Amino acid sequence: MAPKRPRGAGAFPKPVESTAPPPPDSSALYAALDLGTNSCRMLIAQPKGSQFHVVDSFSKSVQLGQGLERHGRLSRASMARAVSAIRVCGQKINRHKVTRMRLVATEACRRAQNARDFIRHVRRETGLKLEIIQPEEEARLAVISCAPLVSTKTEQLLVVDIGGGSTELVWIDLSRVPMRDRPRAIMRLHAGFHPPDTPFPTAKVVDWISVPLGVATLRDQFSDVEDDAARYALMSWFFEENLAEFAPYKDEQAREGFQIVGTSGTVTTVAASHLGLKRYDRTKVDGLRMTSDQIEAVIQRYLELGPEGRRRDPRIGTDRHALIMSGSAILQALLRLWPTDRLSVADRGLREGLLYAQMSADGVLEDGPL
Repeated sequence: MAPKRPRGAGAFPKPVESTAPPPPDSSALYAALDLGTNSCRMLIAQPKGSQFHVVDSFSKSVQLGQGLERHGRLSRASMARAVSAIRVCGQKINRHKVTRMRLVATEACRRAQNARDFIRHVRRETGLKLEIIQPEEEARLAVISCAPLVSTKTEQLLVVDIGGGSTELVWIDLSRVPMRDRPRAIMRLHAGFHPPDTPFPTAKVVDWISVPLGVATLRDQFSDVEDDAARYALMSWFFEENLAEFAPYKDEQAREGFQIVGTSGTVTTVAASHLGLKRYDRTKVDGLRMTSDQIEAVIQRYLELGPEGRRRDPRIGTDRHALIMSGSAILQALLRLWPTDRLSVADRGLREGLLYAQMSADGVLEDGPL
């Protein structure tokens, strides 16, 4: 006699729908927009290995912070310029069918009394939602974007991001990280400057500071000083005074094993002038190493040119000539405190950091650096 079959044994089991998230799409496009005090910049990129490939980009000087130092508010004219630029970014995002994006505003919107109204206005006019990020996140994103430029020989690292409205400095101790792991340890800071315990070697953030002085705000503070050289000297010393609370300020730093990575239009412009480029070439500038003496020589030439000479110099450019001396004053203050034979020029920054962070979170970077 045949054994009894359990009830329902002949029926196919009902399929169970998977609750696992869909696999990451490495062909997806990502966008990162950075609306700063002076410029509006965007990148659209696709993951490629452990890096990404830029598909489209946008950059325009909008001078959002013009008059902010005096009135504490964004002016109608500056907001109109910014909205016009953001609208172009929106068109590019739509054209490329980008769905993964992060669109951020920084110091000008952190300080302006009418920033929230401006953010709502941008949403109505362009359909894009901006978020105002805090100084620590801005500094952290700039740091991870520069990680590939960190030398394996570096034990003490200073990352400097000179913006239009603020300057972020992050001092990192890498001395306890194995040499080959140092750039990768910098990347791991995307989780925070004081990440939880991990089995991986970690970079130690000694201190960080966001100084509310950038190329535009520092220039505006000394716009009433007529003498070019005197204005430059005053700006440099004033910026140094604002570093007094930064922990490594009074420490003597040996040049050996010390590296500065500088990311900003100021640093890339100084590098282009040092190379004598008639036309800016990112491939020659990004990753270039300069000494304090070489940078000082370039700044001295800027002073000798004077305002009119700087305006005509093709290496400085029409968008940068009014801001290059305030940026140089910041750079000189840093090098006066911490001279180095290894200042690495980074033509990268907040946008790249935003892209790395998004792609890492989605798991689309192969053996990703984050």
